[in-house]
Amino acid sequence: MSVSHVTTHVLDTGAGRPAAGVAVVLYRNDGGSWDELARSATDADGRAKDLGPEQLAPGRYRLSFGTGAYYAGLGTATFFPEVDLVFEVTGDEHYHVPLLLSPFAYSTYRGS
Repeated sequence: MSVSHVTTHVLDTGAGRPAAGVAVVLYRNDGGSWDELARSATDADGRAKDLGPEQLAPGRYRLSFGTGAYYAGLGTATFFPEVDLVFEVTGDEHYHVPLLLSPFAYSTYRGS
């Protein structure tokens, strides 16, 4: 399997471990509407490497994370039932968009 142009890694910072089984959906903004491109879920290491094609056209994209279902499965309340991260693809380089997650906070950054 080849790695997607966009990948992610979800770390449950509250638990101090990767967040396995988090649903992730990749969307592209096409003139004001969001079109779904791919669905995946994080593996045992909290990674999703199969989010769409090896190459994406430049444009605006969104990763949507099913954080509510993840925390429900752990029996933990969360303030964020879903996390959406919007970003721009501008070139051929790889885009890694990690999510650092806890029940009541999250952060992200442009990874490598």
